[in-house]
Amino acid sequence: MQTRLENIAQALFEAENICSAIAPICTQLANDASVDDAYAIQEMNTQRALQNGRRLVGRKIGLTSLVVQKQLGVDSPDFGMLFADMAYGDGAAIPVGLLIQPKVEAEIALVLKGDLTQEKHSYADIISATDYALAAIEVVDSRIENWKISLLDTVADNASSAAFVLGQNKVQLTDIDLVNCLMQMTCSGEVVSQGVGKACLDNPLNAAVWLADEMVRRGRPLKAGDIVLTGALGPMVAVQAGAAYQVEIEGLGSVTAAFSA
Repeated sequence: MQTRLENIAQALFEAENICSAIAPICTQLANDASVDDAYAIQEMNTQRALQNGRRLVGRKIGLTSLVVQKQLGVDSPDFGMLFADMAYGDGAAIPVGLLIQPKVEAEIALVLKGDLTQEKHSYADIISATDYALAAIEVVDSRIENWKISLLDTVADNASSAAFVLGQNKVQLTDIDLVNCLMQMTCSGEVVSQGVGKACLDNPLNAAVWLADEMVRRGRPLKAGDIVLTGALGPMVAVQAGAAYQVEIEGLGSVTAAFSA
């Protein structure tokens, strides 16, 4: 099994580097393969990235929509790693040629000022450790052909993460209604996605608590300075080359992900 996991990790690594999707990896795993096996694959490529000089700057949380969880037959979110070279400036052109089948989704990002190292965390722990919140856009991109993913596929594939854009408006948690804040994403003046804070596990803090606990359990606790993308507030949107996607989140302001032609 170990050799099989290493081979899958290598295949995903190469797929990302040459921008070419591969067949679903779940078919290569044993019938009794678990989500822990998929996270082992993700960890192999995390170690590879760190050894290659990439800098870990945070985590993304996926599968925060209860509807999506039901579709994949799971009852919890998943996570992926965020590296510094995945970050793009607000409105800066993201090279579409570096992506395979990208989509965008609007999220609330938390930037930490304290470590989260307890076995079990509370809202109070997350609030105390959060420096500020930002509007954010995550660019997701599956290395699996045609987005034909199972839970094991997306977990192994770094939770289908590719890039992210942070807004510039730093907001304290006391100054935003995380549950009821409205989100709207537009492209060329047309509304392409809408949502609300509670779409993310009823409250983005629920996602953050889950992540903090999970990262301690898996030996990579969240630390001061880390960025946490808490999960989508509305449906993801397929990216068109040359397009720009502007997200407005009530209380957090706006952020734009633009793509090269």
